[in-house]
Amino acid sequence: MVLKRKVAFVDLSKQKSVIQEIPLELRRKYLGGRGLNWYYLYNNVPPQVKPFDAENILAVGAGLLSGFPALGAGRVQISTKSPITNGVGDANMGGAFGPQLKYAGFDHVIIRGRAEKPVYILLKDGEVEIKDAEHLWGLSTHETQKVIREEVEDDRAESMVIGKAGENRVVYANVMNGVKNSGGRSGVGAVMGSKNLKAIAASGSVDIELFDPDALLDYALEVDQRARSTKWAKTLGRLGTPLLYDVSYTTGFIGTLNWQFNTPGEEGKPLEAENLEKYSVKMVACIGCSVHCRHRVKIKSGKYAGIFTEGPEYAASGAFGTGVGVYDWEFVIKGNEMCNKWGVDIISMGTTIAWAFELYQRGIITENDTGGLKLEWGDEEAVLGLAKMIVEREKIGNILADGMLKAAEHFGEDSIYYANQTKGHPNLLTDERGIPSFALGIATSTRGADHLRSRPGIDLFQLPEEILESIYGHKIKSDFTAYETKGIMVWWHELLYNIVDSLGICKFQTVFNSANSPKFEDYIPMIKYATGMEFTKEELMEVGERNYTLERLFNVMNGYSRKDDYPPRRYFEEATPRGLPFMRGRKLDRKKYDEMLDEYYRQHGWDSNGVPKEVTLQKLGIGKPEKNFPEVE
Repeated sequence: MVLKRKVAFVDLSKQKSVIQEIPLELRRKYLGGRGLNWYYLYNNVPPQVKPFDAENILAVGAGLLSGFPALGAGRVQISTKSPITNGVGDANMGGAFGPQLKYAGFDHVIIRGRAEKPVYILLKDGEVEIKDAEHLWGLSTHETQKVIREEVEDDRAESMVIGKAGENRVVYANVMNGVKNSGGRSGVGAVMGSKNLKAIAASGSVDIELFDPDALLDYALEVDQRARSTKWAKTLGRLGTPLLYDVSYTTGFIGTLNWQFNTPGEEGKPLEAENLEKYSVKMVACIGCSVHCRHRVKIKSGKYAGIFTEGPEYAASGAFGTGVGVYDWEFVIKGNEMCNKWGVDIISMGTTIAWAFELYQRGIITENDTGGLKLEWGDEEAVLGLAKMIVEREKIGNILADGMLKAAEHFGEDSIYYANQTKGHPNLLTDERGIPSFALGIATSTRGADHLRSRPGIDLFQLPEEILESIYGHKIKSDFTAYETKGIMVWWHELLYNIVDSLGICKFQTVFNSANSPKFEDYIPMIKYATGMEFTKEELMEVGERNYTLERLFNVMNGYSRKDDYPPRRYFEEATPRGLPFMRGRKLDRKKYDEMLDEYYRQHGWDSNGVPKEVTLQKLGIGKPEKNFPEVE
């Protein structure tokens, strides 16, 4: 067996580390990346540990296949107890850090403790060094990476860094690699800041041994060509993720003016994907990906002239576009660049700002709260001004930087109705009121409102039911406005996306928005040729079930249950006012939603309160947490 990769356990309080080989038994049960991260979190972070406590763990894990030449297999997972939800905190990042972590000699780094002063961790050729970072504190995410490369004297070194938002413990601070690769959700950057950890740098040239390299390369080429041949991948390679905006705003499922509307209508036309092309210099990609879905953009004139960056993604068109009533790509590009330099999740930032704007509109907050700033829809300076106040923790920004739930305690109980969140985690600027499967997905997501835990994008295509059955192995209703069978659909995607995150593969090159993209059975040969491990489809799905159940148990241990698996009240009480005829006048039916939630629980083997049953835990081999962070002396 060639699978002899390492995990580094680092205690920042003691400034010491221990290196171990990852047991094959753990690989078979959890694979790597997200799955193995949550094995360590579940066993080592008891409920009494708070997110900013030194005892909280930050787990960084490259996917099992990260660094291999297919399906965007270069991704890395960052996991911790979230300062937003006090439960599962998890972020997935593309770029080049994941593969470089492996070339440095490590698949996983498990970090606890708190340094007395700012430090960064250098992983190089199988060794761990904790280095001073006081000179890096205060630098932007871009500047930090540049300085580290100079210091380690390796222009191929890759770093995972925080910016000002992480240093100031803005609860939705992220981590960054490169110009725009972000581990964007759950506040993982804030936890790094709480540990005085500015960066993790990876440098080296350790070989990744493969079980059957020739077969792997042949199969990787085959599956990669199949993925690239889909209409979805071809369009993605031309327009990037902003292509999703065109469908969202014309149909009527994009949050507008903080979900008061479900589309801006004709007013939103300037944000169509093709209008971004005039700023695009070229299309670029993460390592190991042939799709090239991201724009490299440059603004040549106007008040934002001189910006040369990467992105923005679809999320930005909501966060700094429809959500706040600004319909200008140049402004979205500016907001995107600022968030990347600050190291803050653009989704959470945009959704929080939109919420504050509606609270201002309704008189729940006033200029007395904002320090004189008028939060009026479409005011670019007000949007950027409030964003800066949040990152700097100034005035009302200091309140909003602690997240929606804590901010609502300050603003009053009426304010939480207008917050589009679940478990305290802000939602992407989509409107799920007319799409029950999407609504269930954001509500049951282990990390709070989220579109990347389970979203079945192909539900919108209304494919023939025989095709859906061939994909899901169950009879699924084709109508995306239906509730029946959608709990099964969400469950299936949860397992698939967990496997994808554990392998280090890109979700856009799986069954997300294309029914013809790779799925469980397509990963089995790749795993075998890379590692020698053999799985059946059923065994691989069981790994996904085990991994997801660990996350659910972590949340249950921290007080979560059925009551937390519902979308915002607004989705049940206010009907969508705009959009195409079949999307107008839609809101969620609570009785049907409850039945869909019950179906979802049954599929997982959880009880009616969303707690995994004992028989399910026994089947999956999950026991009580047992601390396994080694003594670091």
